[in-house]
Amino acid sequence: MEQIVLLTEKAVEQVKQMMKESGEENAYFRVGVYGGGCSGLSYAMGFDHHKREDDHEFEKDGLRILVDKESALVLKGTTIDYEQGAMGGGFTIHNPNAIASCGCGSSFRTATHAGTPEEC
Repeated sequence: MEQIVLLTEKAVEQVKQMMKESGEENAYFRVGVYGGGCSGLSYAMGFDHHKREDDHEFEKDGLRILVDKESALVLKGTTIDYEQGAMGGGFTIHNPNAIASCGCGSSFRTATHAGTPEEC
């Protein structure tokens, strides 16, 4: 199936490590969006044991990734990376569909999806 989001090697390694540490090696890695945040949409990432009928499923280096149909509309072409710095590490998300984002970078909107903006 078509790959909706691209995870870099570093991101895949970090997700696999997190899965191992939490005993979730057999889970899917789910990436999605939900309404909220200052700009209207927020990213969501986590482990899931259930694939839904409308999920897009693809694999990267043995990591099984799910993106639901609605999220796929605004995530297509998105790159997820993991960066380690002096203050620790974290995932970075580059979404070419985002036309505006909040200062913290976890909330965004696209030209066609405004979401449900909330106060920061």
